This record gives sequence, C-alpha cells and structure tokens, in this order.
Amino acid sequence: MGFSPIVGFNLSTVFITFVNTMILLFLYWKFLHVKVIVILEKRKEMISEELTAAEQAKLSAQQKEQEYTTLLAESKAEAEKIITSATVRAHEKERDILSEANENAANILKKAEDNIELEKKRVTNEIKNQISELVILTASAVAEKEINEDDNKTLIESFLVNV
Repeated sequence: MGFSPIVGFNLSTVFITFVNTMILLFLYWKFLHVKVIVILEKRKEMISEELTAAEQAKLSAQQKEQEYTTLLAESKAEAEKIITSATVRAHEKERDILSEANENAANILKKAEDNIELEKKRVTNEIKNQISELVILTASAVAEKEINEDDNKTLIESFLVNV
C-alpha cells in the first residue's frame, strides 16, 4: 500500500484556476460592476435616509418629551395655585362664618340682656305696684282705726310678711 498525498501541488491546476479567476473578474467588471455599485449607492442612500429619519424622530420625541414635561410642570403649578386659592377662600369663608356667628351670638346676648332688663323693670314695677297697694291698704287700715305703738308694730310686721 502506497502512501498518496491528499493534497497535491500541480502547476497546471494553479494556472487554470488563475485564468478562470481572471475571466470571472473581467466578466464581473464588464457586466456587473456598475450595477453592483448602483445598488450599493442606493442602499447607502436608503440607510442614510433611514438614519436621518430616525434622528428626526428622536429629536421630535425629545421635543415632545420636553413639551410634556413643561406642560406637566405648568399643570402642577396651576393645580397648586388652585389649591392655594381654594384654601385662601376657605379661610376667608371660615372667618366670615365665625364673624357672622359671633355677631349673631352678640345679638342674641344683647336681646337676652334687653329682655332681662325689661323683665327686671316689669318685676320692679310690679313690686312697686304691690308695695303701693300695700301702703294704700295699710294707710286705709290705719285710717280706719286709731293706731297705738303695738298696733303700729303689728301693721309693719304684717306689711313685711306680705312683701
């Protein structure tokens, strides 16, 4: 059994391969090179356009994000302003209600004091009228009879008991 090399070096095979490669390069250059270059240029332009569109979309997204951030900040400021305004109005309303309640309480107190004063005057007048009646009754009783010291004391005591 002889040993045969798997890979051999043959000069004629190298020459034929070289000639075939040159023919293929010539055919490529003659018929396909311009078309391939055109296709590659179109592909390059398409990629460039897509990159430009992507960059514009990115800028647009950043701009929208900035607009939304600004709108959100303005909305928060407006909400805070509304809350502050509502709080101020609520405090003013609270003060008005308390003031009105204090006025009403003062008016009720004043009316009660006036009623008490009127009732005091009425009771005082009534007492004066009763005293006057008692004095008149006592005077008429005294006029009817002659009074000595004991009778005078008795009349005064009965007068005081009735008062």
